Amino acid sequence: MAGEIDAVEKVVWTYLDGLHEGDTAKLGKAFHEVSHLYSVSDGGVADLPREKWFEFVKGRESPKSRGLPRTDRIVSIDLSGPETAFVKVECSIHPRYFTDYLTLLKLNGGWKVVSKTYRTDVRE
Repeated sequence: MAGEIDAVEKVVWTYLDGLHEGDTAKLGKAFHEVSHLYSVSDGGVADLPREKWFEFVKGRESPKSRGLPRTDRIVSIDLSGPETAFVKVECSIHPRYFTDYLTLLKLNGGWKVVSKTYRTDVRE
């Protein structure tokens, strides 16, 4: 299982690098084409398809180009078997700090994020 944890970590760092750099090609390597992002909005569930999220990423200055520091860290990785993983991540795009829960599946092309559920704190 150690090799699988390394493979999952690699995918998660590809995601974090892509987020920091505003690089949707990197994000596309980490997130499956049918993946969705979920959060709470006005007491309900906000459901954001990957492609819509990519539009938002492309439409903003990247944290890297803004000179924002990285606070990324993998908090935990839970492998429930050879093809499923659950990863808790913390990252930020100042002044917003995120806690992400990533669900990954190991498919023919390797590990891919199939869903991201997140929450945001705004800090000064």
